[in-house]
Amino acid sequence: MRLSLSVKFNLVFLAIFLIGFASAGLAARSLLRRSAVDETVQNARVLMEAASAAQNYTATQVTPLLQTQLKYSFVPQSVPAFSAVETLMTLEKHLAGYSYRSTMLNPTNPRDRPTDWEADVIRRLHDRPELKEVVGVRDTPSGPNLYIARPNRINDVACMECHSVPSAAPKTLIDKYGPNNGFNWALHEVIGADFVSVPMALPVARSDAVLRTFLVSLLVVFVALLFALNAMVHLLVTRRIRALSQAADEVSLGKLDGDAFVERGRDEIASLAASFARMKTSLVEAFKMIEA
Repeated sequence: MRLSLSVKFNLVFLAIFLIGFASAGLAARSLLRRSAVDETVQNARVLMEAASAAQNYTATQVTPLLQTQLKYSFVPQSVPAFSAVETLMTLEKHLAGYSYRSTMLNPTNPRDRPTDWEADVIRRLHDRPELKEVVGVRDTPSGPNLYIARPNRINDVACMECHSVPSAAPKTLIDKYGPNNGFNWALHEVIGADFVSVPMALPVARSDAVLRTFLVSLLVVFVALLFALNAMVHLLVTRRIRALSQAADEVSLGKLDGDAFVERGRDEIASLAASFARMKTSLVEAFKMIEA
């Protein structure tokens, strides 16, 4: 099968474009997904810092004011983790998919008991005390969620009054939660973790939209470049070679009295045309000499 120079050029250009298009698409997708993950991690850390600020405020500003009342009845709002969860629950109502949980393997409040996957993360933090946080992605019915988990430790000896053994705990605490919840905690050991979950659907959708825009733009540039290069090849190469080929055919058929083939320019095709014109002139002169 004979292929024209233009077709061969287009096939080579198309092959190069497909390889470049696929490579650029994969690289852009990887970069945009990484950017989406980084953005989600940043949002999760902001939420985690907000929870930490709420805990610190409760521990320093609220709990001391409730010491007298705690002698008569246990007030959950005096617990920093409880206050942080309650505070951020308001945020969760307005931002679907965002959540904060302060979980313990043996919690005082049953609502702080971890789910199976949270318990696995807590055990990982317990077994590897050098970890400051764990970042991961898990699938949920609403799409992928990114989570950050930071270990919870009891570093204040005063806290052990409520979490060492039931006999040492305040009676008001036992009356509210019973003698089987939140005891036998070890000082300085990981006994739970704070979890922040942030949905990735929006950042991923935004990265996919940017990727589509980039690929469409790349395709448009390719089409425009293909038309421009084809026009250039036609004007500067194919058309001139076709004219030169037609002149050569006429000479091969003995038509030596036709108009001289003129090709202006200083490129290779113009040089070839000049050589062909000299050859035709020499051939005409040779025939004249033979006839003479």
